[in-house]
Amino acid sequence: MKLQIHGDTRVPGDKSITHRALMFAALADGESRLSGLLPGEDCRSTAAVLRALGCDVPDLPHDGAEIRVPGRGLEGLHRPSAALDCGNSGTTARLMMGILASRPFACTLTGDESLRGRPMRRVTEPLRAMGAHFHEAGEPNRLPIEVTGGPLRALDYASPTASAQVKSAVLLAGLAGNVPVSVTEPVLSRDHTERMLTSLGVAVESSEAEGGWRVSVAGHGRPLPALELRVPGDPSSAAFLAALALLADDGELVIRDVCINPTRTGFFRIVERMGARIVLANPRTRGGEPVADLVVRPSELRGAEVGAAEVPAAVDEIPILAVLAARASGETRITGAGELRVKETDRIAAIAGNLRALGGDAEELEDGLVIRGSDRPLRGRIRAFGDHRIAMAFGVLGALPGNEVEIDDPAVAAVSFPGFFERLRTLSGGVR
Repeated sequence: MKLQIHGDTRVPGDKSITHRALMFAALADGESRLSGLLPGEDCRSTAAVLRALGCDVPDLPHDGAEIRVPGRGLEGLHRPSAALDCGNSGTTARLMMGILASRPFACTLTGDESLRGRPMRRVTEPLRAMGAHFHEAGEPNRLPIEVTGGPLRALDYASPTASAQVKSAVLLAGLAGNVPVSVTEPVLSRDHTERMLTSLGVAVESSEAEGGWRVSVAGHGRPLPALELRVPGDPSSAAFLAALALLADDGELVIRDVCINPTRTGFFRIVERMGARIVLANPRTRGGEPVADLVVRPSELRGAEVGAAEVPAAVDEIPILAVLAARASGETRITGAGELRVKETDRIAAIAGNLRALGGDAEELEDGLVIRGSDRPLRGRIRAFGDHRIAMAFGVLGALPGNEVEIDDPAVAAVSFPGFFERLRTLSGGVR
């Protein structure tokens, strides 16, 4: 049996941009008009937190239709009546810490069991250096954390890791607190915050510097204008459908309106080096972000070396990259990816363990993986560990003829891609 794939499809709106669009719309003066928002659970957590702070954020429509968000202004947030539940969303928790660092009240951030197991001092330490106060109400370095905001001071911070969440939290604190801030990271991480700030008239400096990449924002001191934005398709979500097309036997898949921000397309650069046939068609710019249609054709893939410099731009796609490596010829070695151990789950352990459970050849490194590809059938049951990207990656593997993959919790894919398994069934003609 061969897999033929013929399709013209779209993916949900970009998760990172959706989070930021909702936050900036809430902080703006005037009514913002937003469409294409991802209606996934993480983004709904951001909307719910903003509502608890006094912002009138409508429900996120399933079809990406336009919503209107009346802004509260930088000074307009009020103390919530209960703890702010961030669900499973680390972006919600960490970026909201930056916004709340200058607000003159105390409130508590919490989340589900998975989020309460993820480290938070990477954000609270630089914000504490700016003058915010944090009380860890549970385990050290974990949510729930009480934030008490107030006047902030300027900060020039050297981040030990390339993290868009850390960088964004500091930039948002500087914006909301009207103080200059700079963040230097080893390499440039996702720059959606900087792009959106620039589109709103905030002066952002971003350039190479000693020690890596430096981003600075001076104290803004002016109201933010309302946004008018259609969110492009999420490249992380597109990667899973592209992987299915690469592993097919024949056909072509077109994925429309995908964000191709260079800080988000590391996966596509890596798989092209592995032999993938992917063409970026109709490139254009939307809301300060580059957008294109992806044309993907089945390809003979070979193993590759993936080092630390490439990981930040592909960090969310490592699970699906590992699946491609398991079907490629030769060995794939991924290093410098220790950040994967503190995602929704320990993704290094989850990927290696699940591949081995299916009969694959995977070795776990301290900061990465070694995967030796084969074309033998892969069969068995895998654990998603509550992680949407693990479930989706192994869903793609299960969609291939000859494989039999049972996933313990496929519903978790709704965090970033509602309807993902239905889409797989449509494109592949059936998935276990």
